Amino acid sequence: MLPSQEIRDLISKGHIRTPSYEPITERQIQPASLDLRLGDVGYRVQASFVPQNSTVEQGIADAGLKMSRVDLTRPTVFEKGCVYIVPLQEELELPDDISARANPKSSTGRLDVFTRLITDHGVYFDHVHPGYKGRLYAEIASRTFTVIVSAGMTLNQVRFARGNPKSSDRATTELEKTVMQKEEALVYGEGGAPAKARIGKQSILLSVNLQASDASEAVAYQARKNAPVIDLTKINFYNQEEFWDIRRDPGKRGLILEPGDFYILASKEKVSVPPDWAAEMVSMDQDIGEFRMHYAGFFDPGFGYGGGEVRGTQAVLEVRAHEVPFRIEHDQIMARLKYIPLRSRPDKIYGTDIGSSYQRQGLALSKHFKRS
Repeated sequence: MLPSQEIRDLISKGHIRTPSYEPITERQIQPASLDLRLGDVGYRVQASFVPQNSTVEQGIADAGLKMSRVDLTRPTVFEKGCVYIVPLQEELELPDDISARANPKSSTGRLDVFTRLITDHGVYFDHVHPGYKGRLYAEIASRTFTVIVSAGMTLNQVRFARGNPKSSDRATTELEKTVMQKEEALVYGEGGAPAKARIGKQSILLSVNLQASDASEAVAYQARKNAPVIDLTKINFYNQEEFWDIRRDPGKRGLILEPGDFYILASKEKVSVPPDWAAEMVSMDQDIGEFRMHYAGFFDPGFGYGGGEVRGTQAVLEVRAHEVPFRIEHDQIMARLKYIPLRSRPDKIYGTDIGSSYQRQGLALSKHFKRS
């Protein structure tokens, strides 16, 4: 995976460009990814689609999918349950040996705003094939809340890779040994003590935390139905109680996930991503439970890593139950964290020094809500 300085180099050479908009800013460049900005217009469409045999614009027109055109130069309401496609400000002209993948930003996923990248003649969402030349589009479908968006807002991000590095149990075990030799760890337990990671399926296995230290502590948030609209430009603004129901330690009963409801939970483990690696959250196989896990699953280099100051950070789990109620219990395996090597150490590392929002998080809602 390419680090921040190589992303900056792609921009300087015109492989990432904004011919119709203001230049890319340094603030968009993250340790191993680039934030993508919404353009000036969008389209409300009847259905999601993959434009395998056309450009995105042609696919919308040929299938008669467009219901309305929306002006994003001013704050615009995106209704929950509706699908929108927005051309992004950034375009790509990638070298033949560089590919890309996208994912929602953390705050986007924590609001249940389902956001996917689409490319012209694309076969898969969130994938950009090597050598791609063309525009980028965001499909946006807010599942729980009605939201207000506008041009220039960043809801998703893209990361770039040369080659196709493969993860394995052995490589993950070797990474853990290397990190522990530096008196660090990939996983920390109670009190910040290094812990042995559970390794399987080429990744670290993460479980859910449903135990509280006292009776007043939340172990989960369940999104309320018919909540007020959320303006995505407002940070540390909304009262949690208007949008979320708090779930406390359920004890041996466990927590029952109601079908179609959206939950924010946290991992039992505190995880750490070394500065010359990134990580991706991967859902467990569906046969372990009737739920979908984690919309925004990318962890930049340095997440939970602090050279002794930050002893791991809990991963936030965004969970939606499927067709039937499903019970989960404390320490139940919920997800996998797959580590991906970088070509070199980034010249900026995730953390408060670059304005990262979740370096010291516990169970945390998106940055739009007031901290209790």
